[in-house]
Amino acid sequence: MLKINKVHHIAIIGSDYARSKHFYTEILGLRIIREVYRQARQSYKLDLAIDDNYVIELFSFPNPPPRPSRPESCGLRHLAFEVADVEAAKAAIEAKGVEVEPIRIDEFTGRKFTFFADPDDLPIEFYEA
Repeated sequence: MLKINKVHHIAIIGSDYARSKHFYTEILGLRIIREVYRQARQSYKLDLAIDDNYVIELFSFPNPPPRPSRPESCGLRHLAFEVADVEAAKAAIEAKGVEVEPIRIDEFTGRKFTFFADPDDLPIEFYEA
């Protein structure tokens, strides 16, 4: 029987590596584990963590195709980060110039959540624990 332990990482391709790196490290505060430039692929690979948990691989590639639509395109719908206080998390990134949707309540759990977008319009969610 297959036993999956946990999500190991999420891979994201950014259209502008410097802008995406700034967003995920300076705006969201993810910690850099390692950064590698792969000459043969003309690509950066940036490994990011929350606390001690390796969670995101941020890639750059020359001329990646755009995401077809948001958020109901086929494929990854959004990336959700758990936070202790949605209002505080929303205020913190709004103070850094990120536009955030109004806070909503999950009809099934009663928990607060909100959405915003990364530099490539990837939908990101803050979900209150």
